[in-house]
Amino acid sequence: MPPISLKRSIFKVRRPLCEVNEKAYDPEILAIGPYHHGNDKFKFMEQQKQRYLQKLLERRNEGSVNNYMPTLRELQEQARNCYAETIDPSQENFLVMMLIDGCFIVEFFRKCIKEELRDKDDPIMHGCGIRTSIGRDLLLLENQLPLSVLSKLYDLTKGPGEPDEFSDVATKYFEFELGGPSRNRTIDESQVEHLLHLYHMWLTSGLPKTPSATELDCIPELDCIPELGCIPELGCILAMYSATERDRIPSATELRESGVSFRALQGSERSDIKFENGTLKIPVLYVEDNTESQFRNLIAYEQHRQSEGINYFTDYVAFMDCLINSSKDVKVLRREGIIKNYLGDDEVVAQMFNKIGDHVTINNFYYSEIFKKVNTYCAKPWNTWMAKLRRDYFHSPWAIFSVLAAIVLLFLTIAQTVVSIISYTKQS
Repeated sequence: MPPISLKRSIFKVRRPLCEVNEKAYDPEILAIGPYHHGNDKFKFMEQQKQRYLQKLLERRNEGSVNNYMPTLRELQEQARNCYAETIDPSQENFLVMMLIDGCFIVEFFRKCIKEELRDKDDPIMHGCGIRTSIGRDLLLLENQLPLSVLSKLYDLTKGPGEPDEFSDVATKYFEFELGGPSRNRTIDESQVEHLLHLYHMWLTSGLPKTPSATELDCIPELDCIPELGCIPELGCILAMYSATERDRIPSATELRESGVSFRALQGSERSDIKFENGTLKIPVLYVEDNTESQFRNLIAYEQHRQSEGINYFTDYVAFMDCLINSSKDVKVLRREGIIKNYLGDDEVVAQMFNKIGDHVTINNFYYSEIFKKVNTYCAKPWNTWMAKLRRDYFHSPWAIFSVLAAIVLLFLTIAQTVVSIISYTKQS
């Protein structure tokens, strides 16, 4: 058996995850890398990739690709080791695939950012919906090239006035085409594995870290267990595990009945959720045709990667799954402006969140502290009583007017009774 590479970062999605929704992980029109290479389904885009390479050579006044092949040969072994599955193509076929796919991505990003580079007869730039499908396919876990290959091809084809790093071009594309956040943060290309990883870093950079173990309710007496002996901070570790296992919050509908209100946060990071003074503040989520595919592949990346980073998207989806049990919960969040549903049907959104967490492992849950605060708030009867009072008697101006009128009538009745008693007492 061949040795397992420690640098593997491009995986085939595990079967349990795939079986829930295989389409979310499969390319629509564009195959990148070896996993989907050679499928007749992508014949149209294979022709476009070769056309993009030809146009690149013409623009650079180069008659062949000979200038690129020595560099790709140097990167070949490193690139192969990035794939978790065995790569079948021969050495030359693998080099050709890297060249054609890599140059296409680099040129595609350039054309999306600079209109002057677009050809009038380019069906990708001027075709309806093709760019959207390509943007989706470029962020599939199985549809990746190592970023080192893309960066090297970008350096070899870089023109005057272009950004120094390929990651700068890619993040501009994310911002303009995919609605990614606009930030002026430097990303170290040497730490990035592929485009999906770069997109993950771009979306999560700047987010607060998970609360440390000391912020949780540690149990010092559990540091020493007869069967295990004494292990420093074992009580904190067990507290973190038990918090992840037991913590869950009611649905949005139930929370509202318990007195929790919701507020949409504009311009905030997607995972930056807060609970303050009985209000759950959640950044706006736009649910579109490719939202599920994007979430599933970001989660698949977090589930397969070998680092111990924070699983922002896995935990975010788990959080939303707690809030959403049915279309009624989606309706609550939609009316508060937290969910912008461009799919039209609230039931479709509910089913998406209810299934997207199937066969997903959660460790050191990012929102454990928020869950604790919400559950503590809901456990206080006063908050439930006040919510019921507002819902039953102050839900509309007419209801408020009726309550006030009843209170005034009550006071008048009491006053009349008091006056009658005083008058009767004086007469006596």
